[in-house]
Amino acid sequence: MKTLLSPVSSVLLAFALCLSSPTRAVSVAEELPVALANSGKLTDGPLANAAFVPGPGARAAPDFAGAVRISQTAMQAAPAIEHPLQNGRDARLFPAVTLEFFTVDGLLVPVQRGEMVHESAHAHPRSFWQVIPQFGRIWRERSDGRWSRAAFPLTLVNDINNHALQGLACFLYDGTRISQLRFQFIQQNAPYLLHQHFVTWGSAATTVTRYAPGDLADKRSAARAELAQRLPSKPWSELVRSLPPGTLDGFGGPLDPRWVIAAALVRNGVLFYQPAPTPYGDYPYPLEMRFGVRSITKSIVNPLALLRLAQTYGPWVLTLKVGDYVAGLDPKWKRVRLLDAVNMASGFGGVGSLKTNPNDGSDGTALGNYDSWFTAPSHAEKLQAINADLRPYPWEPGTVFRYRDQDMYLVGAAIDGFLKSVASPQPDHWDLVRTEVLAPIGIYHAPLVRTLEADGHEGLAWGSSGYYPTLDELAKIATLFQNLGAHAGHQLLHRQLTADLLAAKDAIRVKTDMSLDRSPPDEANTDEELYKMGFHFVPFVRSRSAGKLYLPQMTGFGENQVILFPNGLISLRMAKAAELPPGTVINNDAAKSTAQVVARFAPF
Repeated sequence: MKTLLSPVSSVLLAFALCLSSPTRAVSVAEELPVALANSGKLTDGPLANAAFVPGPGARAAPDFAGAVRISQTAMQAAPAIEHPLQNGRDARLFPAVTLEFFTVDGLLVPVQRGEMVHESAHAHPRSFWQVIPQFGRIWRERSDGRWSRAAFPLTLVNDINNHALQGLACFLYDGTRISQLRFQFIQQNAPYLLHQHFVTWGSAATTVTRYAPGDLADKRSAARAELAQRLPSKPWSELVRSLPPGTLDGFGGPLDPRWVIAAALVRNGVLFYQPAPTPYGDYPYPLEMRFGVRSITKSIVNPLALLRLAQTYGPWVLTLKVGDYVAGLDPKWKRVRLLDAVNMASGFGGVGSLKTNPNDGSDGTALGNYDSWFTAPSHAEKLQAINADLRPYPWEPGTVFRYRDQDMYLVGAAIDGFLKSVASPQPDHWDLVRTEVLAPIGIYHAPLVRTLEADGHEGLAWGSSGYYPTLDELAKIATLFQNLGAHAGHQLLHRQLTADLLAAKDAIRVKTDMSLDRSPPDEANTDEELYKMGFHFVPFVRSRSAGKLYLPQMTGFGENQVILFPNGLISLRMAKAAELPPGTVINNDAAKSTAQVVARFAPF
């Protein structure tokens, strides 16, 4: 039998995509026959995920290079989307987009991989969604005649939210024509504005424009280089086999396993990833999944920017005042340091109790008009909502923790203002992070929600939520923090400040008014968390003899979680425990926590 790939390409492919091997009840051609792909006929539900990955006996396909124009189309959904219209845009519509593809070593490579591709400006009505395409596959099935198949992971995302629907798409091509695009979105997380879970699927009409072959050499080199920068990765089963039976039982807990989308562990620089189950079989491209991580964004965007600026200019940048770089705010913001705001201790909020000792860090978090700020499209409109809804508390900045998304947004705006005051050409703070921090550690695409300005252009990058990373990207960022900001012999982040961050030095006590008590919690206090620069520091008692320590965690709405352990391990859990029916069990108290599991097999 002719192999699908050369031995060298097979190694690259296994390294890059780490395909799962779903159990097949029927063949790929039976699940998605050529006639169905070409007809665009609607099905009663999504197909088995196995239809989007080469089947046994698959053969090599001819190369493909072209721009595929995909028509806006109505999607099927189950259950029906109850409130599909958001800001005048319809969540029932697959967006009209053009995706460019080429192939290399048996892979289907989107030119816009890792980017939020917006709908064509000519589409009316407007879809609620954008799409992010990822690396896929090309192949031929024996029964397909002259047709070849091209399948790729595709995520539906939104630019006024951080909602992600993980899905798959496929088209057939024969050298002159392509079929309709068959798509399905069978997993999701962070469904804040739509307030429900659903699956959606359909078929969209397509047209294709071919590329000239000479245009592809640089693109192919860039794709190979990008894949070579992925972390080494192995299936979870390999880690399980290397340990005594039951060692990893409970990993991902105490979250009920029903709500876990994907989970992984970084050990000795290797990303061990679990299967990613869906109602239609395991997701066949688990390391290509992108997630709406919500407040994990808070641990990434502004902290990386501040620590990079501290490395470039000095630690004094953390003492800059928000009000000096963001015009039109309450005068008290001129006393709020960037460090105070990124620590959620700005002294602003205006609602909730004035009781501070003991303090409730979530008091007033869900402001009465929170959504008016969250959905405000432009920077000016967001500032208007902040001034309308947030009032100064009577306490000083840096003393009382109150969780506010608006604080993180304003930190980003102030960082951006500072950069524009000192650098020329005037940089964007997220572009600075992407260029000077993420690209050096092998992250070439970092899709993040930005404001939508009146003239139609994208504005300020959000610092409160909005990032759509992969497991590989989250693992690299966490590893950079663990390495105290150093990578490949280069100090990207300020070393001492990064060490102080991971040690929770001078962190804010969540339940204590620190104008009254700035001492850390005593050893017996295992209830109070700390917070610093977007990280939650959760107390963990290893044993009576070893005592208590604080584990730095990135957390996001829906039980997304990344934990950095002092033994060098990193756990990742992407989840969908948000907008579930009332009374739903989210955390299983009987399950061991992830920290307990890690401490059991790699004591720290």
